[in-house]
Amino acid sequence: MQPIKTAILSFGLSGKAFHAPFIALHKGFELCGIWERTKSDSLEFYPDIKIYRSLEEILADDSIELVIVNTPTATHFDFAKKVLEAGKHAVVEKAFTTTVEEAAILKELAEEKKLMLSVFQNRRWDSDFKTVKKIIQEGWLGEIMEAEIHFDRYKEELSPKPHKEIPAPGAGILNDLSPHLIDQALNLFGMPQAVFADLRMTRPGSKVDDYFEILFYYPMLRVRLKAGYQVREPFPAYVIHGRLGSFLKSRGDVQEPLLVANHKPNLTDWGTEPESEQGLLHTEKDGKVIREKVPTLQGNYYDYYDGIFQSIRNHQPVQVSAADGINVMRIIQLCFESNGERKVVSL
Repeated sequence: MQPIKTAILSFGLSGKAFHAPFIALHKGFELCGIWERTKSDSLEFYPDIKIYRSLEEILADDSIELVIVNTPTATHFDFAKKVLEAGKHAVVEKAFTTTVEEAAILKELAEEKKLMLSVFQNRRWDSDFKTVKKIIQEGWLGEIMEAEIHFDRYKEELSPKPHKEIPAPGAGILNDLSPHLIDQALNLFGMPQAVFADLRMTRPGSKVDDYFEILFYYPMLRVRLKAGYQVREPFPAYVIHGRLGSFLKSRGDVQEPLLVANHKPNLTDWGTEPESEQGLLHTEKDGKVIREKVPTLQGNYYDYYDGIFQSIRNHQPVQVSAADGINVMRIIQLCFESNGERKVVSL
């Protein structure tokens, strides 16, 4: 079967660490080229690829089947729309777009042209999240009553990337980090009935939101999502309470630091957490109380791209669909509305 000839629109952190290594690893893809406007840094890692100097060059290349839109969020809609109009499949980085309306237009266009369109939600394949999902699905906690998901950091300095720190569509932590947490919550529990959000600017000199607390309302369940840059001692990343028991898990996935350090992923021991990061399960089964560490599942972002291959070549359902991306955008839009009006907003 012919490999899927693929081009990437940027070779910054996401292109270099999260996309190119897994596309290069998967035998179903051929990494053909990367858009670098002036530099040629990617040739150091992938000497056989082509350097494109413009998006138009990529769109005009009939051999390219799949384009990874991993440029700043404000460009996602325009670039992804042009990619789809050129008859090419698209993977779009989070946040999917800057508005729900833009996301819906892309979904409709992909369906009209019978093209694969997916949002890059790689955190579904983090070792920690996979383990949490398994514990919930296997019923160890009973009916879930409360869940809390954190993505905390300690970092006061502002990002050197202007598009992250200058007030504009797509800027701020709600657009940058919340798509990961929102997608995970929706993947576990589905769409909530209502949302409340509190956004703040906490770092010296910050001009965009750099802290959020989001509350999802379900009939009985409450889900809290939090992220900020003023957390030196992190809370467990996942705190799940059910009628039978609780599960606490750190954010222990090792993939990002390894990828940033230029380690190459593999299909054997990649994404294996140290035992010290195992989650704590405190519950009961068959009348017996259990309080023990739980081995962490292996994580691997390769599985996201394997799903993309299966969707394009074997017409399997898209694992992270445009509809999933629209739902995340709906929540983000409601969060801005809730924060502005200081009230709970119904879907």
